[in-house]
Amino acid sequence: MIHQLTFLFIGGTEIVFVLLVVVLVFGADKLPEIARGLGKGIRQIKDATNDIKHEISNSAKENNIIDTDVTKNVKDELNKVKDDLEEFTGSLKRNK
Repeated sequence: MIHQLTFLFIGGTEIVFVLLVVVLVFGADKLPEIARGLGKGIRQIKDATNDIKHEISNSAKENNIIDTDVTKNVKDELNKVKDDLEEFTGSLKRNK
């Protein structure tokens, strides 16, 4: 069975074709500048999302909407169960 590289439902040849078109349209000298701009944009979106998450969690804590002790205890218990399950299934997994 042959496994093909797929990314967002696009195959490897399509990715190569799109990259070739991008190089032809923008030129090889502009690609680093475009990539840098895209990276900065993605970073700004990430930072904005994290700020929103922090604001929501802080306002929830201030209004006692979320009991952080209870959620921390639940997360700890879930992690313990997960670790126990991984320890148990580790001996059952087969190497391919």
